[in-house]
Amino acid sequence: MTAPGTADTSIGIEAAGAYAPRFRITAEEFHEAWGQFQAAGVSEKAVPAADEDALTMGYEAAIHALVAGDLDGADVSWLAFATTTPPIEEGDLTARLGAMVGLPDDATRQNFGGSTRAGTRAFWAAMDAVAAGGGRALVVVADAPMGAPDDAMDHAAGAGAAAFVVSADGPAAIVDRAEYAAPYPGTRFRERGAETTDGLGVTTYDRQAFRETIGGAVDGLEVESNPDAAATTYDAAAIQAPDGKLPYRVADAAGVETDTIQTAATVHDLGDLGAASVPVSLANALADGHESILAVSHGSGAGADALAIDVDGDVPTRLALDGDDPLSYAEYLRQRGVVTSGPPSGGGAYVSVPSWQRSIPQRYRLEAGRCGECGAVAFPPSGACRDCGARAEYDRFDLPGTGTVEAVTTISQGGAPPEFAAQQAQSGDYAAAIVAFDATGRRSSSGGDDEDSAGAAGEDAVSAPAMGTDAEPDAFAVGDRVEATIRRIYTQEGVTRYGFKVRPSMRRE
Repeated sequence: MTAPGTADTSIGIEAAGAYAPRFRITAEEFHEAWGQFQAAGVSEKAVPAADEDALTMGYEAAIHALVAGDLDGADVSWLAFATTTPPIEEGDLTARLGAMVGLPDDATRQNFGGSTRAGTRAFWAAMDAVAAGGGRALVVVADAPMGAPDDAMDHAAGAGAAAFVVSADGPAAIVDRAEYAAPYPGTRFRERGAETTDGLGVTTYDRQAFRETIGGAVDGLEVESNPDAAATTYDAAAIQAPDGKLPYRVADAAGVETDTIQTAATVHDLGDLGAASVPVSLANALADGHESILAVSHGSGAGADALAIDVDGDVPTRLALDGDDPLSYAEYLRQRGVVTSGPPSGGGAYVSVPSWQRSIPQRYRLEAGRCGECGAVAFPPSGACRDCGARAEYDRFDLPGTGTVEAVTTISQGGAPPEFAAQQAQSGDYAAAIVAFDATGRRSSSGGDDEDSAGAAGEDAVSAPAMGTDAEPDAFAVGDRVEATIRRIYTQEGVTRYGFKVRPSMRRE
């Protein structure tokens, strides 16, 4: 099946970004804890921090993709978010994600889930949307699967996200696509209400489902450059990777060499990324400059999507996939909330959901305002001007997300307010700081100041309290430069509050 619109215009990837959490746990740590490690071909895997989930990882990847393409949310008219591990089972997460990245309120939004094939399903829909209406689509895929502790699924389960800007005439043209499905119930599933993914563990059956669907999807490709699925057609192949060996077992079915799979693979260092497995490997292949890429997903049930991609020129990419914070197995269980206690009795400071909702522009995008009378910056932009006292209209704008630490302390066990205690028990000590946020410039997702926001905060800055993340408390000191990101703040009444936190400024590429 040829992609719609390819006769007159190529629909392709204009920019790409990817993200993985900083925490890592090695195969050796699992082996020491259990006497075995059941994730073949995985040397270590990425682990989400206590304040991370699929939504926050998706945000990180989306910002990387937009900045790579020199775009912002206002340039996007269509958004897809795909994950098998949403932080809530019912609720439109694209509304929050769109607000986080600054999409127009009337942009089309779609959710995809229920299968590790969800990421390529989102790509499929994005192509149709661009072909039908033009404009730009933003495809965001994030996942953090979990299994039972002594289970091969959990041993392999990693975490990561990728995002792509899809548009007409993108340099990485999706020249063909095909899908294939056959009923194989029980290969991989998560029961309603369960947090962990399971499977029947019938190895031959699982491999048969994997091979048949992947081979069937690749066989359906009809691009002239790949008439017989010849092994030399592609120079990189992003294949679904539940572990570090299964993709290579179907190399012949996919019509590629094992080296072609290895050149794009991320599973060996990040683990099984679920729905993000193929998208993150695809972003990796684009960053490495490969010119012909095969991307094939697999979802239990079972089905597969195959995308043939020809790259003409450089595709702007920004990847943040390196991890530098190793975990012991006990620390791993704590970060994932397996061994921590529940919230303390007595509750905490109550902020109603309507009140929180009204402050979302400040919490997600650091929306500030300039006084129409004297030009002073206010954060949040409400009430009388703190400088001149005028009750003039504010000229609203988003702060660049960079700033300087003015004061800092460490919150330790027993010191966190009740609403933060559960997260503190998972993450350990954290920094709480007063930050003077720069009031000029633009945000850079690279983790570092660009030419518009460099330099120490001056008088044109606003101070605000912020929790620290992505580093130990002693990494924050007065005078240090920091940048904002979005993370989980706390959960109350079953509703998770997301908002900005700060981390040390550093360039991650």
